[in-house]
Amino acid sequence: MTDDSDLYEPYDRLVTIEVAGRRVSVPEGNRLLRCFQYLSLRSISYGDFCWNGECTNCQFWYREPGDDERDPDRTALSCRFDVREGMIITRLSPGIRLEGFDDAAPPAPAATAADATAGQHDPAPPAPEG
Repeated sequence: MTDDSDLYEPYDRLVTIEVAGRRVSVPEGNRLLRCFQYLSLRSISYGDFCWNGECTNCQFWYREPGDDERDPDRTALSCRFDVREGMIITRLSPGIRLEGFDDAAPPAPAATAADATAGQHDPAPPAPEG
């Protein structure tokens, strides 16, 4: 099915996984970092990855279908991890930037009213003497 025989392991079908809250299809039987490359060729191809597990720049956090949500997320290196259908990727290391994904990291906590007004009523700094 693939014409990119130099990039990906041979595959017959795409499997569905979730990345940053989005369902995507990626080639079965491939390392997850290659699947990220399938989704975002330029940013992953030119990213700062060793591709052999030494740098940890491709670390990710995930859950498997059926995992107890009270348990902590699992972690692995995407260059050493074979994609699994239905897996849920909950967080990516900052070095993994996927084109078309606004932010692959989990959303920041919602701002409070106090956060919105912080710094608005601070007095002006004193004028320089002189």
